[in-house]
Amino acid sequence: MRRIWIGGLTALLLSVSSLAQAAEIKIGFVNVARVLQQAPQAEAAKKRLEKEFAPRDKRLVAMQKELKKLEEKMSRDAAVMSDAERRKLEREILSKQRELKRAQEEFREDFNLRRNEELGKLQRQVFEAIKSLAKEEGYDLLLTDGVVYASDRVDVTDKVQRRLAKMK
Repeated sequence: MRRIWIGGLTALLLSVSSLAQAAEIKIGFVNVARVLQQAPQAEAAKKRLEKEFAPRDKRLVAMQKELKKLEEKMSRDAAVMSDAERRKLEREILSKQRELKRAQEEFREDFNLRRNEELGKLQRQVFEAIKSLAKEEGYDLLLTDGVVYASDRVDVTDKVQRRLAKMK
């Protein structure tokens, strides 16, 4: 019984193998990481994020400078200050530190959220370019992540990048 099953499996594998050879399957590879890194849309997204977050970044820098001045004043003048003045300045420094920390966390969260939105948009554009290339050029299979090796003959990354440049 076991020999019949193994023989049938072998015959099935041989027929599938010969069918695949006869059909000439067209396979390609796309280095998505390289496409995402070099896409003109990625540079445009980076510039949008910089423009959007530049004012908040400047405010954070100003807050840091103000805090540093207060800390320098404390270390320089603490010996000649009255106890009341010193406590007032310590409370002000502590308040500014908390305010700065909260503002930095909000900035980081908002920036990461927007960056992820832009990355998602770019990824959708990249995969749309890959799918349209595959359909137009008759690919049966286009592989992306997890490929250990792909020869230049099957690497269509440059074609996808050119397609993305046109989508800009």
